[in-house]
Amino acid sequence: MRSKQPPVVTSVNVGQPRQFELNGRSFTSAIWKFPVEGHLQVRGVNIVGDDQADREVHGGHDKAVYAYAQEDYDWWTAQLGFAPEPGTFGENLTVTGIDLNGSLVGDRWRVGSAVLEVTQPRLPCFKLGVRMGDARFPRRFARAARWGTYLAIVEEGEIGAGDRIELIHRPPHHVTVDLVARVYYHDHSRAGELLEADSLPAGWRDWAENVLSGGGPARRPKVG
Repeated sequence: MRSKQPPVVTSVNVGQPRQFELNGRSFTSAIWKFPVEGHLQVRGVNIVGDDQADREVHGGHDKAVYAYAQEDYDWWTAQLGFAPEPGTFGENLTVTGIDLNGSLVGDRWRVGSAVLEVTQPRLPCFKLGVRMGDARFPRRFARAARWGTYLAIVEEGEIGAGDRIELIHRPPHHVTVDLVARVYYHDHSRAGELLEADSLPAGWRDWAENVLSGGGPARRPKVG
């Protein structure tokens, strides 16, 4: 935890897919998320009112909800020279008081009446650059190593701003969100450590096993 205050949701953000043009090509993304009031249902692979354009990359069970920390927003404010609004990084939950990088794969949170499970870091793709108006921003985001975390929906329920985040389960391993990203970007020799997390998503497990088998990192997990 990052503070003595209990961790809470400070904003719930949703968005729908929209088309955009880049280098003469048409793409679709729902990275544009905006805060909403009240409590929203969390069910299936989504928050009601939210969607993803390509669930193989940006959504699905293992990436149903994305959380980003207000503390990381504060850091970016100093770096960027302006204060990004909640949802700027495409997160569904802006949170405070919790160390997302230090969260373990398989941690379970009770948020409102829902239960969510930490699954993996967010690896940036070019659409984050489009959202920020800077094609180089995905590399900057990766260098900053302030990943946020994706979450699976374990128990459906409702979530709203002001809801406390209660850690209700912590698995017996050391595989943090930050470790997954750092192994991917910087130290493939530690790929075997990722397999200690029983709930590691299949794409990451395949990637780590491929590295260990000598197949190299070509079969990498889909980012976004």
